[in-house]
Amino acid sequence: MDERERAVVQSVPTGLYIGGEWREAASGARFVVEDPATGEEIATVADASEADARAAVDAAVAMQPAWAATAPRERGEILRRAFEAILEAQDDLALLMTLEMGKPVAESRAEVAYAAEFFRWFAEEAVRIRGDFYISPDAATRVLTTRQPVGPSYLITPWNFPLAMGTRKVGPALAAGCTVILKPAEQTPLCSLALASILERAGLPGGVLNVVTTEHPGPISDVIIEHPGLRKLSFTGSTEVGSLLMRKASSGLLRLSMELGGNAPLIVFEDADLDKAVAGAVFAKMRNGGEACTSANRIFVHRSIAEEFAGRLAAALSALKVARGTEPGANVGPLIDHDALAKVSGLVDDAVARGGRVMTGGARTGERGYFYAPTVLFDVPTTARVFREEIFGPVAPVYPFDDDDEAIRLANDTTYGLVGYIFTESLKRAVRTIEALETGMVGVNQGLVSNAAAPFGGVKRSGFGREGGFEGIHEYLSVKYAALNLG
Repeated sequence: MDERERAVVQSVPTGLYIGGEWREAASGARFVVEDPATGEEIATVADASEADARAAVDAAVAMQPAWAATAPRERGEILRRAFEAILEAQDDLALLMTLEMGKPVAESRAEVAYAAEFFRWFAEEAVRIRGDFYISPDAATRVLTTRQPVGPSYLITPWNFPLAMGTRKVGPALAAGCTVILKPAEQTPLCSLALASILERAGLPGGVLNVVTTEHPGPISDVIIEHPGLRKLSFTGSTEVGSLLMRKASSGLLRLSMELGGNAPLIVFEDADLDKAVAGAVFAKMRNGGEACTSANRIFVHRSIAEEFAGRLAAALSALKVARGTEPGANVGPLIDHDALAKVSGLVDDAVARGGRVMTGGARTGERGYFYAPTVLFDVPTTARVFREEIFGPVAPVYPFDDDDEAIRLANDTTYGLVGYIFTESLKRAVRTIEALETGMVGVNQGLVSNAAAPFGGVKRSGFGREGGFEGIHEYLSVKYAALNLG
């Protein structure tokens, strides 16, 4: 690390944040955070023990009544101040993100701005929590409904968007009046610790937000989930881990929100604007280096234009600069770790062995770190692993199709259902495809759907619940009904 990188890392607290205090783990243990571009250590952070996990939930439970009673305007003003502080620290937060996660600084800056938007959005939603009042059908009773905070919430965030996934969960929880235990991924804890520091300076009372970092998430999550005071669990990550957490949460009947895996289709119809479709595919595939649940994993192109599209996509991807995210002009950073690199390599090798053609890339690149070249595969059979499994890397398989029905059938031929993308100049075709796709979100003639003001979430094995939009805060609210007898 150079001097500025070291200064940015050293500005972040690296202890646990429990009950408004920064502390070391009860055991004194710490674990290493590494730069995936080099494999070198950039920091160590506290490794929470089971006692620390109980203390975090205890703190959240103790503060729940006071935080729920805090005026919605005050809750919103704290989030608003944090929003402004995030933007003021955008350069430092972007560099911190690049160091621990690997994405290019330009992408990190965009994520910081996106992350801040969740605090601005939910600062405004805090004062718009509504109920209802109406006459019962027999006119004997007045029906009064109100919405109240669910209560202490356990939020588990992934490593691929280490700041935005935090604000997307913490923002609505705090706005609704819920206290929080936040556990970031062990690969990228620094952004969450920086976020806690920002909220502390913004005036968030101690104990409302508690952050536990750990290299052993299983035992720590067990303690938190089994705590009798916990009321909600929100998780973003793999479907396999989400299923396991659901089983564990069932004993306490916790409210759940699950944003899980994806295997997004991107359909290019024969009437599409090819320039727009190629540009959209590059963004949908290569955002975050392909390490995104919204990444376009299966690109279906009408046979009449498939070869041309694949060639243009290969040319666009081969022009991207693969480098450490801090290097000028870097477009694609490293994968997060060795396991991720091995998975991507295995998927490509399997596709080629089954007859797929590599049009660009297809191999690891660089002598250090976990870099993989942006790759386009063509004529990959649907029996290949890459058709079924979430790629989470810079690999774009292109599959020709013959008609609309076949495209939709192939797109829906997956257990996942997070997002789909379509490119067409026909409004009728667009509406028909939107309605036919088995996904929670659809991008039409664009490769980006993420928006703090829109409900993000999926169907099937991609999970349930929504984050962002008007719907996001309701995941942290319970409806209370009162029957008023006025006779």
